[in-house]
Amino acid sequence: MFGDANDYVGKGLSGATIIVRPTVSSPLETRHNTIIGNTVLYGATAGKLFAAGQAGERFAVRNSGATVVVEGCGANGCEYMTGGVAVILGKTGENFGAGMTGGMAFILDEDDSFPKHANGESIVWQRLGSSYWEARLKALIAEHAVATASSWANTVLDDWHLWRNRFWQVCPKEMLPRLERPLNDDAAEVVAAE
Repeated sequence: MFGDANDYVGKGLSGATIIVRPTVSSPLETRHNTIIGNTVLYGATAGKLFAAGQAGERFAVRNSGATVVVEGCGANGCEYMTGGVAVILGKTGENFGAGMTGGMAFILDEDDSFPKHANGESIVWQRLGSSYWEARLKALIAEHAVATASSWANTVLDDWHLWRNRFWQVCPKEMLPRLERPLNDDAAEVVAAE
């Protein structure tokens, strides 16, 4: 879709890919403008969403399996998320990850504000520490860049060595012992040695 979309984009998404991007002639800088509304991907179970711009509040609430890349989101992002992967290439609002029990999120934090917005009761967050998870993140950003022609995503990829250290990896506390791969390469070495 070219142009902006309202609330509930991808509600109950159970497959396929949704791409939302500005019109080709738009002068707007995507990462500083909202392109999709509130409660995006509510209850999604599968599929992908790429949006070249910010999402509103309650982004990916109750997402249980979809993969999504956006360039910022409002308050209560990834609330009650139970599965899937969310990449946010920008700021988040307050109370991020409240009630999050599954899935994974990656946040690009340019000004170190994310820890003040994160819900510490449900989630843990750390800088990238695993080559596996870093490769997965980078591949999703590349897919987003191709799908949406996002100049911001391309900037991040072109200068990956500079931006990689600005990402937080967010994981629900209760998922830590059940992850397909550890959050840190060092942990993988310890497990392999035992």
